[in-house]
Amino acid sequence: MARVVVDVMLKPEILDAQGQAIQRALGRLGFDRVQSVRQGKRFEIELDADLDDPRLAEVKEMAERLLANTVIEDFEVRSLP
Repeated sequence: MARVVVDVMLKPEILDAQGQAIQRALGRLGFDRVQSVRQGKRFEIELDADLDDPRLAEVKEMAERLLANTVIEDFEVRSLP
């Protein structure tokens, strides 16, 4: 069995309104050293087989087709121990 994480974040050039709202809220809570916040999504996926190249390609296809909006988001796939 393999465990994989897909991290999805807005592309750097895309305005992150939620991240900005979080940054302002942190400032109101006294965390005034925070310069910026970017908010994203994390997916943990368990596969019923070992993680090899074909399985990794399959997870990347999942991310491209469903988990991320690749027009405005980037994603990263990595395995968990």
